[in-house]
Amino acid sequence: MEIIEPLRGPRQRRADVLDRLEGESDIWVATAGPDGVPCLVALWFVWDGECLWLSTRLTNPTGRNLRDGGRARLAFGDTRDVVLIDGDVTAYAGDEVPASAVEAFAAKTGWDPRSDGVAYAFFRVRPRDVQAWREERELRGRHVMREGVWAV
Repeated sequence: MEIIEPLRGPRQRRADVLDRLEGESDIWVATAGPDGVPCLVALWFVWDGECLWLSTRLTNPTGRNLRDGGRARLAFGDTRDVVLIDGDVTAYAGDEVPASAVEAFAAKTGWDPRSDGVAYAFFRVRPRDVQAWREERELRGRHVMREGVWAV
């Protein structure tokens, strides 16, 4: 297969990442427990312009790992259009989460997790490092955010 799309510069990569954060509904969430056992699930999310908001039960491995580990790796796409986001996680009980986050989450997904019981919590993921690339040709320059600062 011949790749004919032009290489994207840093500004275009950042714009594409932001478009995906606004437009996509699902994201892969990778965490690990204290025993090092990895866990990977897809969750709904909402982007507030600075952070991603997720929700899941505290009674499952992902919820516990997000709460206790304080870090996660999030991913979009397939192997030909990758976005990886490493972020710091803050957990919120249903009665502690900012109203604006709940409203945005419910508006995007059609679901308010608090209505399904106290087992659900919200998790704010603040991106620390973001990588974006399409195919091997874009591996160089793939870091569009480092240490919480956009490269462009």
